[in-house]
Amino acid sequence: MKINKKNLIYHEIIGLYVCIVKHLDPSIEGKCGKILYETKNTIIIETNKGKATILKKGAIFEIKIDNERVVVLGDNLIGRPEDRIKKILK
Repeated sequence: MKINKKNLIYHEIIGLYVCIVKHLDPSIEGKCGKILYETKNTIIIETNKGKATILKKGAIFEIKIDNERVVVLGDNLIGRPEDRIKKILK
């Protein structure tokens, strides 16, 4: 299934470009980069200043797919990536 804005939260997000629009920690807002790794509660991105670990909870992400920017609530991404991907099959 091709990734699009409606099914983005059920897909693998590693390798996608992301910007943090809003976060509980204001110092993280505005950081952008490529998603390198994802855990249950965090994403790790490569920014121009190095790697940054971002908590998903309380964040609003803008993820770029096919030259389109999709706004995603971090709370919708919480969970082990493999479990989140399985939800689409239910």
